[in-house]
Amino acid sequence: MIVLWTDALIFILCFIMLALAFYLRDKEHIKRPLQQIVHSKIGMVSLVVLLFFVMVGLLDSVHYKPVDNKGNEIISLLDAWAAPLRAHGEKTYSAPFAATLYSKEMMMLADGPMQWGYPRLAFGGRHLDDPVTQLLPDILQKTVLGFMQATGLCLLAALLLSGGGLKYLLSKPTGKAVLATLFIMLTSAYTLCYLSGYYHVLGTDKVGEDVFYQAIKSIRTGLVIGTLTTLVMLPMAILFGILAGFFRGWVDDIIQYLYTTLNSIPSVLLIAASILMVQVYMANHEENFTSAIVRADMRLLFLCLILGVTSWTGLCRLLRAETLKLREMEYVQAAHALGVKQGTILIRHILPNVMHIVLISVVLDFSSLVLAEAVLSYINIGVDPTTYSWGNMINGARLEMAREPVVWWSLTAAFVFMFALVLAANLFADTVQDAFDPRRNIQ
Repeated sequence: MIVLWTDALIFILCFIMLALAFYLRDKEHIKRPLQQIVHSKIGMVSLVVLLFFVMVGLLDSVHYKPVDNKGNEIISLLDAWAAPLRAHGEKTYSAPFAATLYSKEMMMLADGPMQWGYPRLAFGGRHLDDPVTQLLPDILQKTVLGFMQATGLCLLAALLLSGGGLKYLLSKPTGKAVLATLFIMLTSAYTLCYLSGYYHVLGTDKVGEDVFYQAIKSIRTGLVIGTLTTLVMLPMAILFGILAGFFRGWVDDIIQYLYTTLNSIPSVLLIAASILMVQVYMANHEENFTSAIVRADMRLLFLCLILGVTSWTGLCRLLRAETLKLREMEYVQAAHALGVKQGTILIRHILPNVMHIVLISVVLDFSSLVLAEAVLSYINIGVDPTTYSWGNMINGARLEMAREPVVWWSLTAAFVFMFALVLAANLFADTVQDAFDPRRNIQ
């Protein structure tokens, strides 16, 4: 098993989240807003979608070297599952569910002469004798068959869970919505995977690689950017924001000067400079980066670090303002009068009362960080070009959109997957904001 830096940080973050959930499970001030989230259909449906993306990202974060691999290739569990998609490459562009290449070229017929036409694909639709007449009926037949198989598996799982988990879900106000969302997502995913055994469901790119595989692999990159950047940003924002608001004076002046100066520097320049420094370091220490995936992972890690360093200032301002208000509250003044140490006041009275702002900001910032990766990759200062990401897919689609005929599916696939993740994150963020905002919970 191979543990990359981002893999380790992802699973450490998962462990921290589980430990935090275990610690807060009996806290009354946390249970009330959580119950409000559980009773929100939009919140629970968006949470199910987010968890589906997270599960795919976690599968892609377990890396190892295959037993029969003689080189330095490193793959993930998702790569092993999607091995047919990786192996079934084509010569160049092919449209979704196509059986021929997208452009005409000279091809040799079976009887010898050359002809100008659309060559058959090496994998997509190769089981068809006459694609012109058989393609559409075959796609419909296999779609129905895949959907029926997925439905059967869902019914089997429902029967196995009928004694406990299913009844518990149905007893909740949002249980039916959650089950319907699970059914739609699982059947859709299974049907697409089933069809991928016969066709390129989202077409292929310039080098003949399956676009559906690229879009799935890009999920991990989006999640890493959104979560690890938050992990880097939170400690600085919380520490500096609370200290600036609580102590004021020269401490406040120094922290304000720090984040004001940092905000005055264009973040794009800092990111570009950091990426160039990482590239120079890896070029001078090639012996430490013998695999392409290790080099790409290091660049992704440094991108998360620099995004975290440049994005903590907004939350720091919010926490400073909230702390300035909280330090004048009666219970904080009473703690001062009783001689309670300042560190105890910060931990017991200030920090718990700003956590709703932290939680809301984290969920809201997640979607903006996912979009930031796409923008940075588009201008070639994002993740490594060999890394699968929606930004790289959009960047590669620039010239494809200028072709005749237009190659539209790479851009569309990246847009649909990124739209689904960002929309689910934003809807869940709205639910979290309504639940944890104390001004909305005044009775």
